Amino acid sequence: MSQLHISTRDAATGPVLEISGALDYRHATDLRERVTALPLRPGQRLVLDLAGMDFCDSSGITALIAARHHAHAARADIALAAVPANTLRVLRIVGLDQVFPLHPDSDAATRN
Repeated sequence: MSQLHISTRDAATGPVLEISGALDYRHATDLRERVTALPLRPGQRLVLDLAGMDFCDSSGITALIAARHHAHAARADIALAAVPANTLRVLRIVGLDQVFPLHPDSDAATRN
């Protein structure tokens, strides 16, 4: 399994986390810690760009849900961008495609 890499950049709407590698039980905590360290402000949008993610297990899905809770606690929005097909299938099966706004890429997710 590959490592997890997370890079952060700022967009006009708020922070964008670009996630690549495996979001699995060994690395899900890394995402959770990175997200909870973000100083989100009300009205911002946290975008998780998953274009480079090659694997996501249930721990990864839980980390995505935790990111949503963190954003909402800060009265901010959250969106997922470029969700890989295999992960998108899981999100649809469990109904999370109705919970997370989904965008084809981070540019679309950061438009107002």
